[in-house]
Order: sequence, then C-alpha cells, then structure tokens
Amino acid sequence: MGENVQFNHLLSDLMSPDNNRRKHAEDNYDPLPYEAKIMFLLQAIGDTSSSEATRQMAALLLRRQLSSCFKDVYPNLNVEVQKSIKTALLTCIQQEKVSKVRKKLCDIVAEHSRSLMDKDGTNPWPELLVFLLDSVNSTNAGLREAALHIFWSFPGIFGNLQNQVLPVIKSMLVQCIQDQAHPPIRYSAARATLAFVLFSESSRRNDSSENTVIKHLSDMLPSLLQQLSESCDQGEDSLLTSFVEVADTAPKYLKTNLPSVLEQCLKLNGDINLSDTQRHLALEVIVTLAETATAALGEHAATVTRSISQILAMMVDLEEDDEWTMADDLEDDDCHSNAMTGESALTRLACALGGMILPIVREHISQMLQNPNWKYRHAGLMALSAIGEGCHQQMDEVLSEVISFVLLFCADNHPRVRFAACIVLRQMAMDFTPSFQKRFHKRVISTLLQNLEDQDNPRVQAQAAIALINFINGCPKSLLSTYLHTLMPHLHRILNAKLQGLIETGTKMVLEQVVIAIGSVAENIGKMFSPYYGLFMPVLTRIFENVEHRDLRTLRGKTIECISLIGVAVGREKFIPDAAAVMQLLLKSQTEANDMEDDDPQAPYMISAWARMCKMLGRDFERYLPLVMGPLMKAASIQPEVLNYERMSQISQDDSWEFFNLEDENLAIKTAGLEEKATACQMLVCYAKELKEGFVEYTEPVVKLMVPLLRFSFHEGVRVYAAEAMPLLLECAQGRGPEHVGQMWLMMCDALIAAMSSELDLEVLPDLMSSLARCVELMGRGSLNSKQFDTLGETIRERLEVSCKDQELRQLRRLSEDYDERLEETLQDEDEVYMEILTKVSDVLHSIFRAYRESVLPWFEKVLDIIARLISPDRPWADRLCGLSIFNDVVEFCSPASFKYAPCFLQPMLESLCDSSTEVREEAAHGVGVIARHGGENYRPFCSEALPRLVTVIQAADAWAGDSASATEKCISAIGKVMRFRPECANINEILPHWLGWLPLRRDKWEATHALDFLCDLIESNNPIVLGQDNSNLPKIVLIIADGVENKMIKDMECSRRLATVIHLVRSSEGLWSRCAACLNETQQKAIEELLSAT
Repeated sequence: MGENVQFNHLLSDLMSPDNNRRKHAEDNYDPLPYEAKIMFLLQAIGDTSSSEATRQMAALLLRRQLSSCFKDVYPNLNVEVQKSIKTALLTCIQQEKVSKVRKKLCDIVAEHSRSLMDKDGTNPWPELLVFLLDSVNSTNAGLREAALHIFWSFPGIFGNLQNQVLPVIKSMLVQCIQDQAHPPIRYSAARATLAFVLFSESSRRNDSSENTVIKHLSDMLPSLLQQLSESCDQGEDSLLTSFVEVADTAPKYLKTNLPSVLEQCLKLNGDINLSDTQRHLALEVIVTLAETATAALGEHAATVTRSISQILAMMVDLEEDDEWTMADDLEDDDCHSNAMTGESALTRLACALGGMILPIVREHISQMLQNPNWKYRHAGLMALSAIGEGCHQQMDEVLSEVISFVLLFCADNHPRVRFAACIVLRQMAMDFTPSFQKRFHKRVISTLLQNLEDQDNPRVQAQAAIALINFINGCPKSLLSTYLHTLMPHLHRILNAKLQGLIETGTKMVLEQVVIAIGSVAENIGKMFSPYYGLFMPVLTRIFENVEHRDLRTLRGKTIECISLIGVAVGREKFIPDAAAVMQLLLKSQTEANDMEDDDPQAPYMISAWARMCKMLGRDFERYLPLVMGPLMKAASIQPEVLNYERMSQISQDDSWEFFNLEDENLAIKTAGLEEKATACQMLVCYAKELKEGFVEYTEPVVKLMVPLLRFSFHEGVRVYAAEAMPLLLECAQGRGPEHVGQMWLMMCDALIAAMSSELDLEVLPDLMSSLARCVELMGRGSLNSKQFDTLGETIRERLEVSCKDQELRQLRRLSEDYDERLEETLQDEDEVYMEILTKVSDVLHSIFRAYRESVLPWFEKVLDIIARLISPDRPWADRLCGLSIFNDVVEFCSPASFKYAPCFLQPMLESLCDSSTEVREEAAHGVGVIARHGGENYRPFCSEALPRLVTVIQAADAWAGDSASATEKCISAIGKVMRFRPECANINEILPHWLGWLPLRRDKWEATHALDFLCDLIESNNPIVLGQDNSNLPKIVLIIADGVENKMIKDMECSRRLATVIHLVRSSEGLWSRCAACLNETQQKAIEELLSAT
C-alpha cells in the first residue's frame, strides 16, 4: 500500500511545473522495471482517491509503456502476467465513472489490441471481443460509449473474424445510432461506423473485389447524415472531418446515396449560423467527391451549379482594409478565410470536373465583373484565375476574349481589383505557356510594366512583377529579346527606386520581386544579357553587400541568386573581372553562414549560388571547396525532429509539421530544414558532376553522408539525389586509384541494393536502379559478391512480380464501374511509372551482363522464369518490350551460351516483328540484328526465318507513318546485319537492291552508322549489285552518304573516314563526280565538304 502511495506522489511530481522536482521524478521513474511500472500505473488509474489529472497522467504513461516496448518486452512476460494486465484494463473500464479517464483507458485497450494482432489477423484477446458485444447491450450508457470508442480507435479489432461477425457488428452500430435517449452514443456510433468504412477500404489496398462492409452498411448512410446534422448543430466538426476522409478514401460508400450526401453538404455550407470551419469542411466533402468520384458527381449538374454559387459567395467575403495596399508583405489574407477557401475549392473543382464548369462560372463572372462593389470584381477575377488549369482546353478557345477584359481591369480604379487582374495574368502565363506569351506579348508586357510603375500601391507593383516573372519564364528567348530595350530600363529604374525605398523606409517586397525578374531575364536570354551587365551588376552587388538586417535575409538570398544567374548567363569571360569580388562577398557570407540558423532563408540561395559558380568557373572553383563544403555538409546533415502519435495532439495546429504512417507507426515530422537538406544534397551532386576528380578529397565524407540518405524516409528528393550521387562519387574517387574506388564501392553497394528492396515510392525506385546500373558499369566484373547477387536477384524478382500484379489490377480498374477519364489519367500515370521500373530493371541486367558475360548466367536463371513470362503474347506491350530487351542483352553479351535459352524467346521474338506496338516491333527487329552479329552458328535458322518477316514490315502500307518509321528503320538495319554477319542465311543478290533502295536511315544514329559501315564494305569489295552497271548506283550512294552527314547520323570516326575515302575515289573521276554532284542540293554538297575536311 505504501509503495502505491509513493508512486502516486511520483506521478504528481512528474506533472510539477518545477523543473528540478520534475527531473528528480523522471530519474526515479525511468529505472523502474517494466512489469512494476504497468502494475503501479494500473493501480494509479483505478485509485479514485487521486486527482483526475494524476489518473489521466497514469493512463498516458501506461499507453506509452505498453506500446513503446511492446515488441521487445511484452512477449517475454509470463502468460499469467499478460492475462492479468488485459483483465485489469477491462475491469478498470467497467468500474470507471469519469468519462475522460474511461476514454483514455479505451485508447489503451484499442492500441494494445492492435499490438497483439498477428499478421494473419488473429486477435489473441477474445475476452475483449466479448466485452465489446456485452457492453453494447449493457444498460450502462458509459459502457456502450466505451465499446464504441474502442471500435472507433481500432476498427480492425475483429481481425480475420470480421466477415463472419459482420452482421453482428452492423447490428451493434445500428442499435447505437438509433439510441434516441443518449445523443453521445448516437454520435459515437456514427463516428465508429465511418471509421469502420475507412478501415475496410484502406486495408483492401489494390483489391478490386466488392467491399462487403460498404455493401452491408450502405443503408446506414441516412442515419449518418442525420447524425452529421445534429453534431453540427452542437458545434462539433469531427464527423464532418470523417465524411471528408470517407469521400477521399471510400467514395463508393457515399455514392450509395450521393444525392442526399450532396444536399446535406450544400445545406451545411450555406448555413451562416455554423462556424467557418464547419462550412469549409462541408464544402470539402463535395470537392473531394469531385476528385474521387468525378463521373458520379458530373451527373449532378444542379449540385455543381449550386456549389459554385456558394463558392463564389465565399470569395466575395473580403474585409475592407485601408492599409492593405501599403503592406510590405506578399502573404495574402488568412489561408483559412472564406475567400481563400473558396478560391482553393474552385481550383480543385475545375481540375476535377474540367470544362463542364466553365459555362457556369462564366455566367457568374460576367455579372460579378460589372458590379460596382470592388469585392465582386475582385472575386470574379480570382475565380477566372482559379479555373484556368482545370478548364485549360475550353478556356484556350476563348483566351483572347478573356485576356482582353482582364487587361481592362488592370486599370480598374480600385487597387485590389488591379491586384487580382495581375494575379490572373500571372496564372495564365503559367497555365497557357508558351502560347499565352506568343499571342499576347505586346499587350501583356506593356500592361504589366504600367502596373509595375504604380508607386502608390506596392502590393500591386509586387503582383505585377510576379506576373512578369512568370511571363518571362515561359517566353521564348527569341521573343523576349525583342523587348529588352523597353523591359531592361524599366527594371533598372524600379530597382533603383525600390533600393532607395529600402534605405529610407525599410520596405523590401517589390525590390525582392524585381530582383527575381532580373534573374529570370538573365536565365532566359543568356549572353544577350551582356549589354545590360554593367547596368545591373553594381546595384545588385551593392544590395548584397549592404543588406544585413535579419528581416532582409530573403532579399539577400534572392540577390545572390540573381547575381549568380547573371554570371552564368553572360559567361565566364564577361563575369571574370567581377568574379573575385563576388566570390569574396560569398566567402564573407559563407563565414557568417556557419552561425546561420537551420531555417535561415538565405541558406538555399547561397548553396545554389555556389553551385552556379562551380559550373561557371570549372576547375578554378576547387580552391573554394574548403570554405564551401563545411556549411554544405552541415545543411545536408540536417536531421528533422520526429515524434510518434502520442504527442501529435500537442502539435497538430503547427503548420511546420506533417503527419504520415511509416511501417505501421504514425509519425509527425517537423518540415523545417528538409528543403534545405534536399537542396544541399543536390549541390553535392552538382559538385561531384562538375569537378569530377577535383572533388576527390571529399568523396569519402560525402559517401559516408549520402549512403544512409538512400533510405531517408522523410523526403523523396533527398533519396533521389543520394542515388544520383553514388556513381558520380565513384568517378570522383578514380583520382586516388582503384583501391580508393573499391573502398567507396564497399560503402555503397549493400546499402544501394537494400534501398532498392525497401523503397516504397515507385517514382524513386527507378533512380535507385539507375544508380546501381551505372555503378556496376563503372566497377565492372567483380563488383558484386555472391550474397549481393542473391539479394539483388530476390529484389528484381519481387519488384517484377509486384509490378506485374499492380499492372493487372490497373486493367481490372479500367473495367470497374468507377472508370472515367480522371481515373484513366491516374492509371496512365501509374503505367508510366511501371514502364520506367521495367526499363531500369533492364538497365541493371544490361550492366551485369556487360560486366560478367556468360559467367553470370547461373544467377540469371534464378529470375529466368519471370523474365520469360514478360514476353508472353498476352502481356502488355511494355512487358514484352522489357523482356525482349533483356534477352537481346543475353544474346549480345553471353553468346554462344545464350542459345540454351532460345526456346524461351526466339518464337516470341519472331512473332513480335509484326506486333501492333511500334516499340515492340522495334525491339524485336533490333534483336534480329543482335542475333545476326553476336549469336553464333546455332541461330542461323532463326535469321533465315526472320528475313521475310522483316521485309513484310518494311513493305507494309503504313511502314513510314508516324512512329512506325522507327521500327521500319530497325528492320532495314537488321536485314543489313543479317547480310553482313550471316550472309549464308540470305539471298543477298535478291535482297541487296531492295536494301539499298530503303536507305538512308535517319532515326537511330547507331543503326545508321552500321548501315553506312556495311555499305562501305560492299563498295570496297566492288560489289556489282551495289555499284550497279557502269557505276550507275554511285549517285544514289553519294546521296545516302550526304544525307547521313547532313543529319549528323554518323557516330563513329572510322566510319566517317571510310565514307570520305569513298567520296575521294568518286571524285577522282571528274565525269562520275559531276553525275553524283548533280543529285545533291546545296546543303548536301556542304555536308560532303564538311566530311572531307573533318577527315
């Protein structure tokens, strides 16, 4: 008893505001044995004589204790101890009278049940399931609510019994949601039902079969909507949040009674008596359904019309603010305001529903723009800006009309309307680039420059500058260059005026944007910036040199970015006189950077500026590395703060945190510094790429830094840059010899293969594969040991199996009732990722075959079956393409041993020559050429059989139509290789005249070079068929050669030399050359002269 009292005192001290007292309590609490802690905490929770705060603290610690050490400690406890813990938890819930404490106990029980559940879905706590069902039927309302709370916290609590007891679960939920005497129970039942629907859908992943939970619970939706209305009347918004989540994850459930759902949400959104948060969430349900159930929502045009009316009404909800126009901050109104929420919703609605909303919005906008109240004109313009991306095709047809009246509002008498008009131009410049710039350059540039001169309204100026930046970024160089004489003096004048304003009043907003605009011009026009270099560089240097106040760090960063962009634009020769001074400024800043805060806005600009200087100065940059690398390595080493779910409630309102699930653990990560870390990693890649062996001193520390980042879960860009760095660092390491390179590879190899195996983001996976392929190519034979080969083989097999299964599921989704254009776009995006993965698998195998040749075939046989399945005729074209590519490499690098796999691929390759896919035909034809050149004697019958099929493809009616031309040229090249390397397989006298008539090749430089090389063989051997009677074919041959040179199709210097020799021989006969030259146009004659002079 005394120990329990002491422990209760200890809990009180853990909550003490006195740091020393709390620290002393922590020192006493932490060493307590696991089992003792749990028992003490259970006792403390049940001790009704203690304060509620103490008991809640005990519950919090118990939950943490059971979850944090579960895997390591709990399974090792005596079975009786485990049983007593579970019994005590249920007993505490039954006896607890205080609602808050009971809910915390329910949270513990739900979390503990989740931890106990095995991989097969067996819940080893059957007493809990009985407790839930008994509690629901109890006369004690507190127990009924507790059961629902547990089920809400862990909807998967029934595990693999779920389908069996689904009617019981439904009965439990229906009974509770109809409990008219207890509103909290109805609310809890609704919340639990939605959680169950969410769980059932999210746990299915890519399962395309019918969701039985949705089917069984569909008739509960009216009751849920009724409870939604009641909860909103009580000021609650959590059910609305659940409806948003269901709309996002399980829209099928809401589609079972979609008209009622939409009507309810429209009613809630239009109810001005509700809070803004509630109204916004109601609108979010509609918008989310537009994104996830596009086809279904598109059938409810009246609902879409009403929702747009409500959205536009929200966008008019703006406050009068006399100080708005002079505010020195680009950040607009509260992002949670009605106006901003409405604008975001309209953008998403347009992207989801596309052109169908344009007539509705245009009708409203036309009226709003004529309203004398500036708020309506502002909202109308912002609506126009919001729909541009989603209604791109339809708006493009009326863009000229739209731009004409937008330009009129750039001269509106109200500054906030002019501000909105500039935003429209800013957005249009992005959404319709480059046609927007090409069609409207004269009027838009003139209007923006006029608004840029609006000295009385800095926010209008700033927005005009941003619109100008977007215009410049999408403007063709040739077009922008015609405006430099007008544009540059304007920018220079505003730059000086705003610099003076900074000095006198400290205002910086417009100056920042003008600096960015100057940098954008430089980046666009390159060396054409040189005449203006002396105009801008002194002013920019002055800004960078003298702007040191903390509030001006972003301006300083953007200025050095601008300077570096100008330096790269004008080039080393022009910049070099100022390079030393700029570098000194950078070095000074770099010294100060050692004391920068982790989230200092200057840091990423500084890092990028150094990288540009590196590109410009080349090897001369090496002397600055000792000063640059310290801060860069520091930035790349930033470790984000990560918390588990226990503390999420304390930080959920902080926008600098993001929440996600990693390996079934809910985590929160503080995002500050992550982008800087990614930028720093990118710059390390840049230095390694640009400096090569000049970077050798830093290869080891950078490798040690970057290798762990291959599995940095919190930022995909970091992983991509780490992957890109691996082969570049190996190239850098060559400066110290093979031994050092080998040491670096030892640090990388296992981690790179492991990252390939564990990577969850399929868009990052190809980068990891590409990195490994390049590394193996660099390291050559011996780069992988047997264990690494085994792991890699398992990874390739697993990746291909999963990818193929996902591809099959995508085909099933195309047959589902939810299939529409939006889903097809998503599926196509996934198909592209899938094809990229297949391509990179092929690249990895290519590098291995190239390095190890036939010695790697026993390993290859471990994945042979799945590779062979790829070229099955019932597989998608991307699979067949990948499979053929892999077998082509097997033949090229592993022959004659490759022939034992001939039964796997020869017949599919023959059939693929006439495939409906251009890409597959092309790869199959390439395979014929590879087999002819590298396969050996065993492949002679195949070459003979392939020839007529190749001819059929070449002579097809559509052989040269569109993309088919590439496959046709591959077939022509393949025939040439068969004649060259397997002449016994072809009737050369019959085929050769046709082959000569099919030349020249213009799409693949390697194939064109092979064809021209073979042509040289034939000419040098005086082949009578090629030369023709009395050399009658020579004009055609010279024309083929001229065409190849003119189109830069020759990849080999030896081939160029041989072709030049042929031309010299022809030229030795003046009459013959006259006949040949007469067939060439002026450009082709110049090409011949270039060939002769180059060789």
